[in-house]
Amino acid sequence: MTEKQKIFADEYLIDLNATRAYLVAYSRVKNENTAAVNGSKLLRNTKVASYIQQRMQERQQRTEVTQDQVIQELAAIAFARVTDYVEIKSNGPSSMVLIKSTDSLSEEQRRAIAGIKEGANGIEIKLNDKEKALELLGRHLGMWNDRLDLKVPVIDDAVKEMEEYFEQQKASGSGPPVE
Repeated sequence: MTEKQKIFADEYLIDLNATRAYLVAYSRVKNENTAAVNGSKLLRNTKVASYIQQRMQERQQRTEVTQDQVIQELAAIAFARVTDYVEIKSNGPSSMVLIKSTDSLSEEQRRAIAGIKEGANGIEIKLNDKEKALELLGRHLGMWNDRLDLKVPVIDDAVKEMEEYFEQQKASGSGPPVE
């Protein structure tokens, strides 16, 4: 692996942005499109990919953070319910919202809390972004396809059939007159 490739890989490990890493490692390149294409190519280089994989494993061992832990944290956020944190007491025509003590919450429920503060209207509980957590879990599970697939088999087949039809017409001489 070259020195520039090593710089690229080390920069890539900072934020997993290949374009930015390429621009740092190859400072003569100023065009972001060029950096994006070449950064993507470098990620497929076996020596670079192996180095990045090794460094990521070392980081995982150092930090003791695993993919499973990240998924569990996202799941705690994604599946938190507001009723885990408050209780609504009806008293005739009026209702009252009671906030549950954090002592009564499970560890998983506490992880979903972004913050608790005393506001103008009393205590406020803010939960982490449920929608974002669900999106990240969905991506991890391969539920979303953000790529635009321009190959549409139905249209491709129809075009082929039309081409074959016109070729037959042309070969039999029964097609429309050609000028």
